[in-house]
Amino acid sequence: MLQKIPLDSILFLDTETVPQAQTFDELSEEARELYALKTRFQRKDDISAEEYYERAGILAEFGKIICISVGFFNLSGSQRQFRLRSFTGEEKSLLIQFSELLEDHFGRPRHLLCAHNGKEFDFPYLARRMLIHGLRLPAKLNLFGKKPWEIPHLDTMELWKFGEFRHYTSLRLMAHVLGIPSPKEDLDGSQIRSVYYEDGDIERIQKYCELDVLTTAQVFLRLRGDDLLDENQVTRVS
Repeated sequence: MLQKIPLDSILFLDTETVPQAQTFDELSEEARELYALKTRFQRKDDISAEEYYERAGILAEFGKIICISVGFFNLSGSQRQFRLRSFTGEEKSLLIQFSELLEDHFGRPRHLLCAHNGKEFDFPYLARRMLIHGLRLPAKLNLFGKKPWEIPHLDTMELWKFGEFRHYTSLRLMAHVLGIPSPKEDLDGSQIRSVYYEDGDIERIQKYCELDVLTTAQVFLRLRGDDLLDENQVTRVS
């Protein structure tokens, strides 16, 4: 049961991704051909691979991670505190920093990772990008040989499915129906590419990513039947 999981054993996370290159033409000829093959069943007949390239960020083979935000509970004081931290910059560097955080502070058997739609997106994307950069997978992302009940991952979207097979609910919708107050967002996922490549505003992307982490934690609290965090319980750490 969720209530039996210690809150301070969970690392909540979210990633923001973009296409590896700003435009389709910047890819090598081979990469353009491979992207067309990879996406041929997702694209409608009248949509070219070039037109579909704006969605390349969701594919680990053709995208890259530009921000990883994490959040964790500190229960040592008189009241619980939720700490937020983000990694940005060159992709290999931020992946190394994130991996070190996992190994140094969230690598014990009791530790779990939690994300919204993390099992379908964030967790495998992180693992694939680490391998592409020649990095060793941290234990929490290395699932080879593990039985389903041994996988240290929680997914708020999966928890909301209650066993229903084809059910997708966005984080924003879950927050809405569960009565979780959300600050006004000046960004949505479809704008990340343009904000990164055209505006160069990584700070704006980081704030958006951290808000998703906080919202995921709030959703998890509601699913447990716990009180929500208030703004005085949330802090950013470097």
